[in-house]
Amino acid sequence: MAAQILSAIITIIVGVGGAIAYFWGANKLLDLVFPSRGVAGMAAVDNLRRQGVIRPWLFIGPALIIMIVYLIYPVVQTVYLSFHDRAGENFVGGANYAWAFGDREFRNSIFNNLLWLAVVPAACTFLGLVIAVLTDKIWWGTIAKSLIFLPLAISFVGASVIWKFIYEYRGDGQVQIGLLNAIVQYLGGNPQVWISLPFWNNFFLMVILIWIQTGFAMVILSAALRGIPEETIEAAVIDGASPFQIFWKIMIPQIWSTIAVVWTTITILVLKVFDIVLTMTNGQWNSQVLANLMFDWMFRGGGDFGRGATIAIIIMLAVLPIMIWNIRQANREGGL
Repeated sequence: MAAQILSAIITIIVGVGGAIAYFWGANKLLDLVFPSRGVAGMAAVDNLRRQGVIRPWLFIGPALIIMIVYLIYPVVQTVYLSFHDRAGENFVGGANYAWAFGDREFRNSIFNNLLWLAVVPAACTFLGLVIAVLTDKIWWGTIAKSLIFLPLAISFVGASVIWKFIYEYRGDGQVQIGLLNAIVQYLGGNPQVWISLPFWNNFFLMVILIWIQTGFAMVILSAALRGIPEETIEAAVIDGASPFQIFWKIMIPQIWSTIAVVWTTITILVLKVFDIVLTMTNGQWNSQVLANLMFDWMFRGGGDFGRGATIAIIIMLAVLPIMIWNIRQANREGGL
């Protein structure tokens, strides 16, 4: 543990120190190459203009290089691999895509992803909105928000381990240490291996992501609710509107764009869900999703780079339109 902490501290010092050294050195070098001091006339003006053109690139240059190396190049390479065989050597055309849509496990993964898309964004947004409204009306609302937001600080794997204990099943006649089975047994029911129940186990896995992401939705929507002009609420009260009418006809329309952004952000996350399924079921019992299926084909069973890359491209194509809409919506709200 001490070695890991020391390594983390050294990494932070080297990383931050390196960034400071780079920007200081780059600016110093630019001033030396195109000096503006001690130079008379138009030469100084020309050097200042050159500095103005070059300096922004000194700041965004490293980010662009990292983006090209770690984002753009992998996308291009993935597209390339999706048209090649399992070793990534021989061109096979669209054979991998034909396999994907003809494969039963792939179709099952598509169905499960659609199920996640239908439930998780709606549940997170609805619960986040309700909690945001209710906690704004009680004196201990800040404490409640902190507790609800807390799961967002836990990794997906960590949250899955916590919920694995909740769903834990022990054999017949044994004391059930899983919270859910203990409650079921106390009420006179029969304990179940919840995460192995086909179809229904998807919902038990969804609960984990809902538990994590509701805090995110709550924080964003709470901020949007606070931005609603008080005059509109007061006018509605004077006109005799009920609390439900104020909520549904006054508040919701004014924060609708924020609700849409929260919904689409969680939708993108759901399309890429991987950690929870891998930790809880590893795709067994008909709980497979696209990201976990991609991982299986790419890195397990000898590895099939062609099929793994094909699934990755399909996930990217599914995420891309939502991401573009989300960016445009954010730009529209910002007046860009």
